[in-house]
Amino acid sequence: MEADFENLIAGFIANSVGIVDHFLPVGLCEDLAANIMSLQQAALLLPAGLGNDTLVVQNQNIRKDKIHWLDKKHNDPFENAFLLKMDAFVTYLNATCYTNIQSYEFHYSLYEQGDFYRKHLDQFKENASRQYSLISYLNPAWQTQDGGELLVYPPEGNQKITPTQGKTVFFKSSSLEHEVLVTQERRMSITGWLKK
Repeated sequence: MEADFENLIAGFIANSVGIVDHFLPVGLCEDLAANIMSLQQAALLLPAGLGNDTLVVQNQNIRKDKIHWLDKKHNDPFENAFLLKMDAFVTYLNATCYTNIQSYEFHYSLYEQGDFYRKHLDQFKENASRQYSLISYLNPAWQTQDGGELLVYPPEGNQKITPTQGKTVFFKSSSLEHEVLVTQERRMSITGWLKK
């Protein structure tokens, strides 16, 4: 596990974005994806907004995904397995990089065909608590023609990241602009932020 953590951090230090292809095991990805579909069927996935709790607005010209927040209070074994890994990563990050991360927040994210999220930063202007963004993808057998890439804009040059199953991406919330390109297939992930 620590090798994955180290590779994620090393990629971030070298390239402004860390990427590990098999950060989450296949079985956990499948179970989390099944959770998303159950939430969708129960109409519990809601249109994502822009801004924080006090200033949230919805604009489907900018963002079209649906989300549902993870919470240990749900007592879902698959969410808990994911969050336990995040606990371990935060502990490792704080111990090796002195980041002083105190908390995190994560949500499921579902993009249907034609959905996208325009270029943006993950940190709010009026609240700098989000320090690092972390995205884990749950999509089996993703093909190039399916689109839906994460397009990041580091100083080293633009990079497209395919949202393949188990892949996890890690970057600084306040400085790395990024967008989700139009997807041609259902696209599922867990997205969140490590916070001070």
